This record gives sequence, C-alpha cells and structure tokens, in this order.
Amino acid sequence: MINQYCELENIYQSENIRNMKTLLLVRHSKSDWPENMDDFERPLTELGRKNAPKMAEFLKEKNVHIDAFVTSPAVRAKETCQFFSEVFGKEYSMQEKLYRPSEENFLSVIFDTDNNINSLALFSHNNGISNFANSLSDELVNLPTSGVAAYEIDCEEWSDFEMANKKFLFFYSPKNFNP
Repeated sequence: MINQYCELENIYQSENIRNMKTLLLVRHSKSDWPENMDDFERPLTELGRKNAPKMAEFLKEKNVHIDAFVTSPAVRAKETCQFFSEVFGKEYSMQEKLYRPSEENFLSVIFDTDNNINSLALFSHNNGISNFANSLSDELVNLPTSGVAAYEIDCEEWSDFEMANKKFLFFYSPKNFNP
C-alpha cells in the first residue's frame, strides 16, 4: 500500500512540474563589408570565423543545451549558425523573418516553434536582436558580435511565450574567452 502511494505521489508530482523553455539570442559573428557587396551577402571576417566556434564551444563547456537552431539567411548569420550547428551536432533551419527583424518577427518565429523543442537558439542581427532581448527582461544587453543572451521562459508551449514570465539567465560575449 505504501509503495502504491509513493508511485501515485510521484506521478502527481511529475504531472505538476511545468516544462520551462529556454531561448538563446545569438548575434552573428564579426562580419566584413567589402566594397560593392550587398548587406545580405556580407561574410564573416577571420575574427568572426574564429569567435563563432569558440563561443559555441564555450556554451557547450558550460553545459548549455540547445535543441534547435534557427538563423537569418544572411550569409554572416548563416555562417555563424553553421559553426554552432557543427559544435552541437544539430541541424539548423533558416527563417527570412530573422533578417532585419522586428519584435513581431521574433515572436512569429518563436510561436511557430515545435513544442517538443525546449531550448531554441535564434541567430540574427542588431539592432533588432538587442531590442528584442531588452524587451524580455529588466536586464539590458547590447549584443556585440558573437554575443549570446539566454532566457528561461515559464511556458510549456511556445505559443504562450508572449504572456509567459521570463527570467534572464546569462549574457556571454567573446570577452568571456578573449581577455
């Protein structure tokens, strides 16, 4: 009888534990702007190609778990995301809404995220990504290139993101590994 009670209590407790979502906002790494090149086509600089995988490794060493990567299709964001994708061994997808994004663009991408994904990394550009980050909590961040800000979202479904409580978790920049 006691074992049955313990099992029922465990089931009850597990049903009452809410799943939290985690959102990571990643600004693309340092990019170049060669003469006569369209903004969309701008590639990463040598420093950008060095910092992107270092940031991904840094996060992995900190035991940051990421289920899905979604990036702006702009070359510099896509290249940054590819480095993270390789380090974490995960595929990524592209979303046009993350290029020159507004807060509504970020929300649209988040709302469309599969609920089986508990930790989502979005790769985008300033000023949009810093503005969106600053709309999520009282912690103000200005994401530098290769910067990452993370938030815990108190919701079980991404469609509840906008009204959910959000908690700032961390901010990292290349200064964390390039003193």
